[in-house]
Amino acid sequence: MNGKELIAQLFKTEYRKIISVLCKLFGIVHIEIAEDITNDTFLLASETWGLKGIPENPTAWLYTVAKNKTKDYFKRHKTFSERIVVDFKLNQNQSEEIEVDLSHKNITDSQLQMIFAICNPIIPAEAQIGLALRILCGFGIDEIAEAFLTNKETINKRLFRAKEKLRKENIKIELPTENVLNSRLETVLTTLYLLFNEGYHSSTQKTHLRKELCLEAMRLNYFLIDNEITNKPIVNALMALMCFHSSRFEARTNQIGEPILYDQQDRKLWNEELIAKGNFYLVQKC
Repeated sequence: MNGKELIAQLFKTEYRKIISVLCKLFGIVHIEIAEDITNDTFLLASETWGLKGIPENPTAWLYTVAKNKTKDYFKRHKTFSERIVVDFKLNQNQSEEIEVDLSHKNITDSQLQMIFAICNPIIPAEAQIGLALRILCGFGIDEIAEAFLTNKETINKRLFRAKEKLRKENIKIELPTENVLNSRLETVLTTLYLLFNEGYHSSTQKTHLRKELCLEAMRLNYFLIDNEITNKPIVNALMALMCFHSSRFEARTNQIGEPILYDQQDRKLWNEELIAKGNFYLVQKC
């Protein structure tokens, strides 16, 4: 695998982790700063790895660069950094620098909290899906535009309006309190279902099935299952539905990508492992 291919792969897996942590640090009000630092990190990787070769641990390299860029930003904007410390009650007694926590636990917690921040009923459902694809799934604007059968300009405007609304309402990147969790969880699950459905019944003219959208919806749903606070019966029920549907991926289209109706599908192509997982999650909802 060459440098470009590796960076493209890491963008899909690590972009969402880095930006979720930075968004939590800066707050939704300053989401563009988190986006700029994350994008600059991957840009530097593209420039550096092409000249010096791929580092021994590419992921650790990205995390180190992201941390350093964040710390440099705070140093250059002292007034801003002091306000961040006050707003988020960060403790700097043991260190002169703000710590950028890219530990596995904080990455996981930050992504889960970002799901609730993005899937917010104050913005339209299509904007929630767009932000989820961009921030939580690492999709490029071109890919999101293709998923919605529209152009980049429309997507950029849609995402800008959504982020402005979240900023205006000063939405916190945190898990909802217990008394509002269920109502907020329903909105999150609706967004994930719509994301899965967009992949399963793709509206793009190029393909009938977009597996990557379905798999991203399942991945985000698993974040909810993996946390005891959000591991509710309704969450397991949605995962079961996704597993049952995705088990038929290979049987749903023919060799030229045309859809095959349920009754005409070759059941030998159905994924037994996913069916078993679907049954497992279905039992968990009871």
